[in-house]
Amino acid sequence: MIKKVLIANRGEIAVRIIRACREMGIRTVAIYSEIDKDALHVRLADEALCIGPAASNKSYLNMKAILEATCLTGADSIHPGFGFLSENPEFAKICQEMHIKFIGPDYKLIELLGNKSKAKETMKKIGVPVVPGSDGLINSKEEALKLAEEIKYPVMLKASAGGGGRGIRVCHNQAELEKEYDIVKQEAKVAFNDDSLYMEKFIENPRHVEIQVLADEHGNCIHLGDRDCTIQRRNQKVLEETPSPILEESTREKMGKAAIKAVKELGYTNAGTIEFLVDKNQDFYFMEMNTRVQVEHGITELVTGVDIIKEQIRIASGEKLLIKQKDINIKGHCIEARINAENPDNNFMPCPGTITGLHLPGGNGIRVDTAIYSGYTIPPTYDSMIAKIMAYGKDRDEAIAKLKSALAELVVEGISTNTDFILKILDNANFKMNNYDTSFIKKEFNL
Repeated sequence: MIKKVLIANRGEIAVRIIRACREMGIRTVAIYSEIDKDALHVRLADEALCIGPAASNKSYLNMKAILEATCLTGADSIHPGFGFLSENPEFAKICQEMHIKFIGPDYKLIELLGNKSKAKETMKKIGVPVVPGSDGLINSKEEALKLAEEIKYPVMLKASAGGGGRGIRVCHNQAELEKEYDIVKQEAKVAFNDDSLYMEKFIENPRHVEIQVLADEHGNCIHLGDRDCTIQRRNQKVLEETPSPILEESTREKMGKAAIKAVKELGYTNAGTIEFLVDKNQDFYFMEMNTRVQVEHGITELVTGVDIIKEQIRIASGEKLLIKQKDINIKGHCIEARINAENPDNNFMPCPGTITGLHLPGGNGIRVDTAIYSGYTIPPTYDSMIAKIMAYGKDRDEAIAKLKSALAELVVEGISTNTDFILKILDNANFKMNNYDTSFIKKEFNL
């Protein structure tokens, strides 16, 4: 059994992991940058070490410093959370070589699934539906133009090493493809140091639906239902809900079976999420697999009663999954709002600063995952998400009503947040009627 976990992360996910470890009787080590010395995760952990300056590449992405901290504190494992080094195969490999348990899948699978073109090829071989497109990478603009004629416009150019919504362009005709090809290639080189591209058919008016999976090291695998992450701004998720209000039960069952099949064929272990696009005909296509815990894992926990972080730790300890698929009973509906320190009226400009007053909502069915407190100064260095507010209800209407009530109660003084913008989404007629796709924010708010 794992006895001491170093958390290679910060913010609310670090706090979430610490709390799970506490409940399991596992000691925790927090790492922090100089600018994070007053962060909540530093205060809550059993031990805390400063590992470098504010810049991520000198702290939370500094593999050498993190591994030294692990050895110095005697931690036997590392939980990477999400972001930073959570999907870095080199880091996971070094952990394995140093006999430090990386709480996640094998580094070879992180590497395979982190390359979106290879992941797509692999899923196609397994028999999971994939979006029509290139077989592997595109080697020239001429090849891209030829393929686009075959699969028909519109098409998407995507950076193979992409993530976070970057390195993606939709082309509706030959002229756009000729123009965007060089731009995407350059963007990919700058953002990921890898300018390789692949192409997919652009699925019009899709929903973005993902399946949460858990798999142990003994061949047991389950899924915990689906999450709808369609409400996005510039490919960044804003609201997530479970179960997806668009899926027919037959489609939901097929997607769950496809996810389980993929996990078993891959020999995947720990937590993971397989993301799909679902079109108007309820056909679904593999998009990518995230080899880590998701930001939105909490809403799945609320409708299933399964603690995903604890299961990650148990699996990493070599334990068998005690939960069977027949035990998973999706009950009710849950919606999550990502609260960011940003100003929607100023092109969503990040808004770091000191929180001078704070009131977090509560009540029946409300869960808040956060690491902020009154007097805390949000640094300008990292992601702007400061809280996740989740609302659980007996059905979608009740969950929406509870989330609106919770957001109206939220007070964060001293900085700007996107709370009012999210309330506008929740009041939108098309959102309430479940009549939307991934272009919802652009269409409804021109953003």
